[in-house]
Amino acid sequence: MANYSLTYFFFFPSFYASEPRNCGIIKKTFIMIDHEKFIPLSRVNRKLKLRYSITLSSFAHLEPVERTLERLQSQGYDAVEMFGEPKKMEMKKLRDILDSFSLPVCGVTGMWGSVSEDGWKRKILSADRSITKHSEEYVMECIKMCQFVGGNEMNICLFADNEMVSFDRNHRALSEDRKGVVTQKAIPLLAKLSRFAEDHGVHMLLEPLNRYSTPFCCTAKDALGIASKVNQDNFGILLDTFHMNIEEDSFEDAILKSRNLLRHMHFADNNRKMPGYAHTNFLSIMRSLSGIGYNGYASFEPILSDKNYETFTRKGLEHIRSIEKSLSSTSLSPSSFSNPAVVN
Repeated sequence: MANYSLTYFFFFPSFYASEPRNCGIIKKTFIMIDHEKFIPLSRVNRKLKLRYSITLSSFAHLEPVERTLERLQSQGYDAVEMFGEPKKMEMKKLRDILDSFSLPVCGVTGMWGSVSEDGWKRKILSADRSITKHSEEYVMECIKMCQFVGGNEMNICLFADNEMVSFDRNHRALSEDRKGVVTQKAIPLLAKLSRFAEDHGVHMLLEPLNRYSTPFCCTAKDALGIASKVNQDNFGILLDTFHMNIEEDSFEDAILKSRNLLRHMHFADNNRKMPGYAHTNFLSIMRSLSGIGYNGYASFEPILSDKNYETFTRKGLEHIRSIEKSLSSTSLSPSSFSNPAVVN
């Protein structure tokens, strides 16, 4: 069949969608991606085997790590994601704290951009050699930290000098050529860091952010292009639903196109709260993850405003687990891609 038009064989016009289609001639149902690529229903309906973690960076401004772990350990999370501030912590004490709870560390969240007071000097795309050197040293310290606390993943976000980024009041994205010129210069450093991470048993994961954070790596397509140039076995990508909601044409297409390199997910609703507290279609996202056979971590990364967060972290996890459960008991239909009721 590879030599024939799918339009001809299935008797429907060419289209671009992630909606399920009934292909009457051969009596099978597929999801279409990239105009000509189909994923069979049998793959989409197989049971999800996700593991759930939560980013400790979400709580760092509220309370000590041990208090957060104490409150989270009974909520059903499989792991936590430690925040990457290795020079601000005593590593032996940190590991003792982490080991005293039943929540292993899956990886380290890089503290990039304005989330950290040191974010101004963590810019891999900087034209200032002293800044890129500091960024390199920071990533290496985080990699060593990740190995020390038992994790095996760390995210990379590509920030540049402020003068390289001008705010566009019309919200336009940069051209592909402009992105390529800037990111190409970082490929040797990313490859070097990836090899260093591999020596420490850690996977490097490139995370695209929305254009208002950094305009040079915003989409799954951007990240996949960079990853192909880095060309290291332990270099993959991480997709974040909050940023995807702004930048991607389709959650489904981005996930399906990333299937060979997707190693980690960050979950947050479109308002950066826990899933179920806004309108992001997590059912569609979970179906797509099922379709590619994803079995890695989904780390919740909410913004929390006060210490009374336990209801939110519990209900958000329950919301996603309820979707996971429903996928094993419902059949695929166009209506099943609609968003389930949000958390009350």
